[in-house]
Amino acid sequence: MKGGFLDNLGKVYGIYTGTFIGFVIFLAILEQLGVPNKIIGYLFVFMTIGIYALIGILSRTTQVSEYYVAGRSVPAVYNGMATGSDWMSGASFVGMAGTFYASGYDGLAYALGWTGGFVLVAVLMAPYLRKFGAYTVPDFLGTRYGGNFARAVGIIVLLSCSFTYVTAQIYATGIITSRFLGLSFEVAVFAGLVGILVCSMLGGMRAVTWTQVAQYIILIIAYLTPVVILSAKVTGVPIPQIMYGQVLQEIARLEQTSEFLATVREQNLFHTAPFTRMDPVNFFGLIFCLMLGTASLPHVLMRFFTTPSVREARVSVGWSLLFIFLLYFTAPAYAAFAKYEVYANLLGKPITDLPAWVAIWKNVGLVTITDIGKDGLLHFADLKLNNDAIVLATPEIAGLPYVIAGLVAAGGLAAALSTADGLLLAISNALSHDVYYRMINPHADTARRLMISRVLLVVVAILAAYTASTKPSDILSMVAWAFSIAASGLFCALVLGVWWKRCNTPGAVAGMIAGFGVCMYYLIGTRYGGMPEWFGVKNISAGVFGIPVAFITTVVVSLLTKAPSQEMQQLIDDIRVPRGETFIDREKNALAGGH
Repeated sequence: MKGGFLDNLGKVYGIYTGTFIGFVIFLAILEQLGVPNKIIGYLFVFMTIGIYALIGILSRTTQVSEYYVAGRSVPAVYNGMATGSDWMSGASFVGMAGTFYASGYDGLAYALGWTGGFVLVAVLMAPYLRKFGAYTVPDFLGTRYGGNFARAVGIIVLLSCSFTYVTAQIYATGIITSRFLGLSFEVAVFAGLVGILVCSMLGGMRAVTWTQVAQYIILIIAYLTPVVILSAKVTGVPIPQIMYGQVLQEIARLEQTSEFLATVREQNLFHTAPFTRMDPVNFFGLIFCLMLGTASLPHVLMRFFTTPSVREARVSVGWSLLFIFLLYFTAPAYAAFAKYEVYANLLGKPITDLPAWVAIWKNVGLVTITDIGKDGLLHFADLKLNNDAIVLATPEIAGLPYVIAGLVAAGGLAAALSTADGLLLAISNALSHDVYYRMINPHADTARRLMISRVLLVVVAILAAYTASTKPSDILSMVAWAFSIAASGLFCALVLGVWWKRCNTPGAVAGMIAGFGVCMYYLIGTRYGGMPEWFGVKNISAGVFGIPVAFITTVVVSLLTKAPSQEMQQLIDDIRVPRGETFIDREKNALAGGH
C-alpha cells in the first residue's frame, strides 16, 4: 500500500472485515465437519482477543500526545466507529435486548436516554472541549476553574463513575468467557482481564482507538447476524427492524392464552403495554439521568479529544450516532424474536428433555428452571432467564448453528473489552496526568509519566476484576448507577463551564460536591442501607436528585461570589468559536515564546 497508515485506513479495515467474515465461514465449515462446539468457542474467543492484542502491540507508543489523545489524528468516521464501540458496552450488547425481553415497552427508557444523550454531546460538549484542547476531563475542570481543587473533585467523580462502569464490563467478559471457555465465573473475569490489558496498556489511546474500530466491526456483525436470520426464518423477510411488529402481535396473542395469562398478570409482564414495570416517574427519570450522564462520561468525552480539528469532533458525533443507531434500532427486534423463540421452541417441553444449552447456562447462573405445576413440563412460570443471558443464548434457543452462538459471544466480548479499555484508560490517565503530573510532580519526564499510567491501569483493572467476581448486581443496573454519578457530579460543571461565563470556581466546586454527594447518599442508602426511596424513585435514577442540586448550588454560589477574571471569560468566548488554535496550544506557544 502506498502512503502511511492513515492514508490506507479504508483498505486496512476492509481487508480485516473480509478476513473476519472468512474466519466465521471457516468455523461454520468446521462445525459441519463435526468439530466439537467447545473447540469452536475457544477459536472465537482466542482469535478475536489475539487480533486485538496484535493491534495493541503494533500501536504501542512512548509519545505523550499519542498515549493520551492518539496524536489528535483520528478521522471523524473512524473516531465515530471507535466512539460507538467505546459506548456500546456489555450493557448495550448483552443487557439492552435482555431488558427489552424482560420489561418490554418500558425498556425503551434505556435506548431513548442513551441516544438522546449523544445529541447533548454534539450540541453542548464535544466541539467545545476539543477546542479547549485538554487531555482529560479533570484537565478541563482544573484549567477552567483555576486550580487543583476543582481538578481533584472531578477526579473523585471520574473514579467513582468509571470504576462502577468498568466493573460492569469485566462482569460481562466474565459471563462470556465462563460460558464459552468452560471456566468458573470467578476465574473467567480475570481471564477476560488479560485481553483488556493487552489492548490498552502498551499504546494508550492510540492503541485503544484502532482496536475499538476493529471491535466495532465485529460487534455489529455479531449483533445483526442472528436476528437477521431469525427474521428471515419467522417472517420470510431478513429485515428484523421493520418485521418484528408481526412477532409482537404473536407475542401479545400468546400472552392472552391460558398458558401465559395468569403468570403474565401476576408479574405484570405484558410485553407491549407501557408502564407495567416502571411508572412514568421512573421511566422519564431514567431517561433524564441517562441523557445527562451520557454527556458527562469521561471515557466518551475523551474520544473527541482525539480528532484533528473542532469540525472533525462535531462530525464524528454524527458518525457515532449512526453507528450506535444500527445496534439500538435492532435491540427491540432482538428481544421480540428471542421471546417468540422461547415461547415457540421451549415452553411445553418435558423438563428432562430440555436442550443442552439450558444446563450450560444454568451452570453459569443465568437460567433457573423449576416445576411449579409438578407435571414435568416446562411452563412460562417455570422458566427464569436472566436479562444478561438473552442475547448470548438466543442463537441456541432458536436452534441456530453453534457458530452463530460463538459469533455473538465474540461480539459481546468485543463490546465489553472496548468499553473496559476506554474506562481503564480514563481512570489511569486521570491518576497519572491529573494527580501525579499536574498535582504532585509537574517536572516528571515522559517515560515516568507513561510508566505511572500503565502501573495504575493494571492496579485499577485488578481491583475492578475482583469487584466484578463478587457479582454486585446485574450489568445494566451497574451501568445506570455510573450514569447518575457522572451526571450529578460532572454535567453541571462541564456545561456551565462552556456556556455560562459567570460560573466561577467556588460555584462549580460546590455544585460538584453537592450533586455528587446527594447522588451517592441516595444510591448507597437505598441499595445497601435499607433507606426508603424518595417519591418512589429507583436508585438507578439517583441523578434525579443529584443533578438539580448541582445546578442550584452552582448558580447560587457563583452569583454570591466573585466573577471569573476577564481573561477566563474571554477564554470561554474563544472556546465557542470553531476556528483557531486551542487554548492549550496557545499556552504552550506563549511559554515557548517566553523562553
